[in-house]
This record gives sequence, structure tokens and C-alpha cells, in this order.
Amino acid sequence: MAWTSKRRVMHAYNVTAEIYDERYSEEQQRKYRKALENVDVADDAVLDVGCGSGLFFSQVASKAKIVVGVDVSLGLLKKANEQAKVFRNVFVLQADADHLPFREGVFGGGVFAFTVLQNMPKPAQTLLELRRVAKGSGKIVVTGLKKAFRLEEFMDLLEGSGMPISAFVDEEAINCYLATLTA
Repeated sequence: MAWTSKRRVMHAYNVTAEIYDERYSEEQQRKYRKALENVDVADDAVLDVGCGSGLFFSQVASKAKIVVGVDVSLGLLKKANEQAKVFRNVFVLQADADHLPFREGVFGGGVFAFTVLQNMPKPAQTLLELRRVAKGSGKIVVTGLKKAFRLEEFMDLLEGSGMPISAFVDEEAINCYLATLTA
């Protein structure tokens, strides 16, 4: 059942890959700027889960030691790979957010999951996987689309993860809740 749901999401993003940047770039850039107010990515490894077309890379590549973008959509990964070629320290690969192909505690510069949780069949499981790959007391940034989560529901999800919330943003301009958690 979970894989069927993920395949639907993957197909939807494959279909919209060519217009993704045009449709979402401005909104995503606002999220990125807000997220980076609370996370220092300097000289460490950064993970962008659900990297989409790689829009976030330009925000972090010059500061981070290495940036890894993962997505389940091959269509979006092709676009992300084009973005990654601009940088020497950015790499992309296809992966499922619930089963990341990394050992524990690798990413100390932050684990970012923009516009991911509402697409996952079990977002609580996804949060645990993000926590697994974050280094020590590293930061994890997640968003929840307001049309997919009520505020109370999103807060329950975050609190259920057992990770302290170090920052929370609820602004109309970003169309979502943005939370910074401490692994």
C-alpha cells in the first residue's frame, strides 16, 4: 500500500518535472531563505531530501562541504543533475525518503525536507529516518503544506518525533509550516 502511494507521487512529479521550476521556484526560494535563518550549513555535509529539480543547491553549495540531493522522481532528478553540474560538491541520486542509503549520523550541516512529508504514507516514519541520518544534535528542517496539514496535526507529528523544535515559522508567503528540529 505504501509503495503504491509513493509510485503515484513519483508519477505526478515525473509528469510535472518540465514545469516544476516555473511553477514553484519563487515559493521554494522563500522557504529556503527562511529555513537557512536557523541552520548553519558551513563546512559540513547537507542532505536535501525530496530535492526536486535542485533549486536548493544554489542556496547551500557555496557554504557546505558537500550537498547530496535525493528524490524518488527520475524526471526531477534529471533536472537536479543539471543543477548539480554547476557545483563541484553537489551530488544527486534516486532514493526513497523512508529508506535513505546512508549510514547513521552522516549529515551535520542539516537535513532538509521541503514539501516532502505530505507526500509520504507515514510521515512519522519519514521523520525518524531523517533523524537517523542527521549527525548528533544536527538540525532537521521540514515543511508541511497548510492544505495538507492542520496546524494541530502538524505539531502533533513533530512532537511525536521526540525531537525538540528549535524554530517554527507560520507565514502566508511560504504556504506551509516550516519547522527546524534538533536531532
